[in-house]
Amino acid sequence: MVAIIDKLRNKLQDLKGKGKVEIGAIVGNKDMEQEGTVDQTKAGLKDAVEHVKDAVKGS
Repeated sequence: MVAIIDKLRNKLQDLKGKGKVEIGAIVGNKDMEQEGTVDQTKAGLKDAVEHVKDAVKGS
């Protein structure tokens, strides 16, 4: 159950990052775009960790 919640949080962080990138581009705010990219990268790394955890549990 905890893994599912973590995966959902990662997806939400990714979506939030995508939103920041898009809004930053629209309003011309480079800092917001960069924050969004960082959010997406963090979410991707966390998601990768979750996949490793799943693989270890499955072994």
